[in-house]
Amino acid sequence: MNEQSPPNRCRLVLIAPPGAEPERFEADLGAALAAGDVASLILPQYAMDEDRFQAFAERAVPIAQERGVAVLIAGDSRIAGRVHADGLHIEAGKQELADAIVRLQGRMMVGAGGAKTRDDALELGELRPDYLFFGRFGYDKDAEPHPRNLTLGRWWAEMIEIPCVVLGGTEVASVEAVAATGAEFVALSAAVFDRDAGKAVAEANAILDRTAPRFEE
Repeated sequence: MNEQSPPNRCRLVLIAPPGAEPERFEADLGAALAAGDVASLILPQYAMDEDRFQAFAERAVPIAQERGVAVLIAGDSRIAGRVHADGLHIEAGKQELADAIVRLQGRMMVGAGGAKTRDDALELGELRPDYLFFGRFGYDKDAEPHPRNLTLGRWWAEMIEIPCVVLGGTEVASVEAVAATGAEFVALSAAVFDRDAGKAVAEANAILDRTAPRFEE
């Protein structure tokens, strides 16, 4: 988070987009984080090799952490350790998630993704990750969030105490639909990094301030 008293409603998670150029992403990230509340940043590896991904993460991590924003590396615990990230995001399945939680418990956050059904989500939830993510990195192709992600997020938020993150669409206004599910976090990627990043984050927070349900204290 980047505020001493974060808002008591759905908050933003930013996801680095595929194909991001390091210099451009560094500038956009700085502008985004200066513009309003952001809870965390997820850095997926996409098609980068290990060296390129580590170099990319080494530039992004301190920018976020200097503003109090937690950074999670998607998939590679070695790189997460080398760049001093705050957590690890696992998409590879239940066994890898279980191994990561055992190894990293108390040292790093461990989040989980990849669930496409309620049964998938419940299996991962049994391991008590720090959050469950509904969506796929790089697949925010439409203006609105994917209906399945909204459905799963609403069900999860109503039934399970573990926080969930739901991927929004390519339009900043899509945060409203995610917040209406009761999800604790809405993730944006293209909606922020394909336009003026600072303006997008400011707009997203303004929409959430106006429309997002408030959580119980």
